[in-house]
Amino acid sequence: MMNNKLTMKLIEASIGDIDLVGGKNASLGEMLQHLKPLGVNIPDGFIVTSHSYFQFIRDNNLDHTIRAMIDATDISNLQELAYCGSRIRELIQAGEFPKEIEQEIINAYEQLIGKDNMYKVGVAVRSSATAEDLPDASFAGQQDTYLNIRGQKELLNAIKNCFASLFTDRAISYREAFKFGQFNVGLSVCVQLMVRSDHGAAGVAFSIDTESGFKDAVIINGSYGLGELVVQGAVNPDEFIVYKPLLKQGYASIVEKKLGNKQLKMVYGDSQMVKVIDTPVKMADTYCLSDEQIILLSQWVCIIEEYYSSLKDKWCPMDVEWALDGIENTLYIVQARPETIHSRKSSKSITAYKINEKDRDSKVLLRGIAVGDKIASGRIHNFQGLGKQDMHKIDFQTGDVMVAEMTDPDWEPIMKKAAAIITNKGGRTCHAAIVARELGVPAIVGCDKATDTLDTGMEITVSCAEGDIGFVYKGAIPYHKFEHDLADLPQVNTPVMMNIGSPDIAFQYADYPAKGVGLAREEFIINNYIKVHPMALLKHEELNDNQLTSYILSLIKGYVDGKSYFIEKLSYGIAKIASAYYPNKVIVRFSDFKTNEYYNMPGGKYFEPGEENPMIGWRGASRYYSKAYREAFGMECQAIKRVREKMGLDNVVVMIPFCRTIDELLHVYQVMDDYGLKRGQNGMEVYLMAEVPSNVILAEEFAEHIDGFSIGSNDLTQLVLGLDRDSALVSGLYNERNAAVKMMITSLIRTAKRKGVKVGICGQGPSDYPDFAQFLVEEGIDSISVTPDSFMKTVKAVKEIEDKILAY
Repeated sequence: MMNNKLTMKLIEASIGDIDLVGGKNASLGEMLQHLKPLGVNIPDGFIVTSHSYFQFIRDNNLDHTIRAMIDATDISNLQELAYCGSRIRELIQAGEFPKEIEQEIINAYEQLIGKDNMYKVGVAVRSSATAEDLPDASFAGQQDTYLNIRGQKELLNAIKNCFASLFTDRAISYREAFKFGQFNVGLSVCVQLMVRSDHGAAGVAFSIDTESGFKDAVIINGSYGLGELVVQGAVNPDEFIVYKPLLKQGYASIVEKKLGNKQLKMVYGDSQMVKVIDTPVKMADTYCLSDEQIILLSQWVCIIEEYYSSLKDKWCPMDVEWALDGIENTLYIVQARPETIHSRKSSKSITAYKINEKDRDSKVLLRGIAVGDKIASGRIHNFQGLGKQDMHKIDFQTGDVMVAEMTDPDWEPIMKKAAAIITNKGGRTCHAAIVARELGVPAIVGCDKATDTLDTGMEITVSCAEGDIGFVYKGAIPYHKFEHDLADLPQVNTPVMMNIGSPDIAFQYADYPAKGVGLAREEFIINNYIKVHPMALLKHEELNDNQLTSYILSLIKGYVDGKSYFIEKLSYGIAKIASAYYPNKVIVRFSDFKTNEYYNMPGGKYFEPGEENPMIGWRGASRYYSKAYREAFGMECQAIKRVREKMGLDNVVVMIPFCRTIDELLHVYQVMDDYGLKRGQNGMEVYLMAEVPSNVILAEEFAEHIDGFSIGSNDLTQLVLGLDRDSALVSGLYNERNAAVKMMITSLIRTAKRKGVKVGICGQGPSDYPDFAQFLVEEGIDSISVTPDSFMKTVKAVKEIEDKILAY
């Protein structure tokens, strides 16, 4: 009915009009009609339809010319492709609008902004291809957007430039790769009121974790100024993660906040439409969105996902662009499209990669933001100083590693050959990241100094299989690739849980059918997220150490003070793990650093004594109620309280390690109470890590004060056998399967059963030895927690012994 329309109001478009208005415009129109009434702000605009585009091409006699030029071009030859694309774009840009189309555009423009506002009000001119966002091919980002356009002449030129962008080198190559005819794709243009994010912030958001495919997270990237720099990867943006299920229940479930350096911002220009300037340091050191804005934006992303899932009658994760008007202090959604990578996956198999070399730390050259979860090795080709015009000169072979300041969309024909991609700038939603996911290659973005450090010809290994942080290693590091088919995994009666140290890998393993987390260690979060001794955060100004104070002030950028930094950072690390397994239990062990480990942290020398044997010294429970550490433990308690009550993750269970006596346990409870963390309140459970022989000998007494035991077989083994597990001299005697250790475990399980208290195990034993896991099942243990790489073999071992027990 509407196929002959040349222009139309944005609100008139709907999802059934993709052939006429393209994917982006159809989506915007659909949202204006149905989601704006639900409170989702979307800027108004009008559409120049694909009918206008095709008529423009025909009336300028370009259709036959363009076909002939492409037919005569070897698309795989980058030099030929570049020449062909350039000539086609020049022909389109030189074309003239048919009078009818030009007048309709001008009328719609005047109606949108008012006849007297043409040079006062800017508009965004956005391309929308009619083959964008189809299930079998993502055309996102293939065409151009022009910002802050003012006046009739500038508007008409911008629309022609959008038409021309349908024939960029990358778009021509892309259509050839997916077997789309060059004229089976049309172009529509949206002319939309600008959101004044030049005074605010902008970015992108996904209703799915872009790396792992975890369904229950909203991922937001943002920076100050107009959003193009975030999409291009020209800045390292802020990142926020929100847990959707509890967000929908009314909780402020922000489970991650990472401060980007946001070194540049795009603003309105004077002589030019837009310009890029340095972000003021004070602004760059603050988050671009408040917590309230993060929550509101996440709610909108969920509304959009739910609407499109209902519309398509299947789960439909979304890729959204947002902008914060800094003058109005109002959020807007400026684009939304279906996510096209993880939503296409239907396999129940899990592929995992693992670096083999133990001394790999000595070979780390760079770190950055990991994109994907793969590992690849290859020869570097450094693109620093090279532009599109140099593409045909570049000797880039299939399997090489691309290293660049940031990627250019025009490089996509080369990127298809890459084994991996590394960039100085960008976040996980920038152009390099999006293309890398689509191509299925690992990428590390936001490395800062990749182009200075990595020279052409160097052999390196790129690993994105170790969590959110990607590592660049010198040389070709050996690695293994594991394939696991979840459909083949047997059902077992004994719950098998995960030991998760790093929050960075939590989403990656969320698809495993684990029954929760049996051990989440705070030490990893403190060491890698917080990066300084807790007491130094509280007391550094009293120490007269200017270097330490300077370091701490650089760490706590974006936070009120050192205390809030510690509490929030620790809470985010815990919450990310807890959200991956919600509502299953996640047992979080309070910090269990030894004095030598804490001493080596920045500021640690001021607060840690020297001990002859830290392994059996001032650690675990004994620290928590001591005057020297009590305040730091209080921050741990406040972090747990924040996770459970503010974020709603009440599946978090706390565990007290290395608690030698009943009196110690009661002292710890008193400190917990003082900081608002009380056993039994709001269903909070407390477990005891059973790793000291006294825990087993006095199990009946301990059981009166706890909700469960978790056997720490590592320390229990060394203390039962009387050896130092860190000593190479007696390492041959260390064995969790020693008869004395097994007798202790058997005794504890029987006592716990008799007292009606849960008992599990989180030590390394069952991860290393399937027969040890089978012994635990025979003894009647309630749960077994193992490392992720041991999960599959442990489940199979448990099934084997359960079947034998059943047979008897």
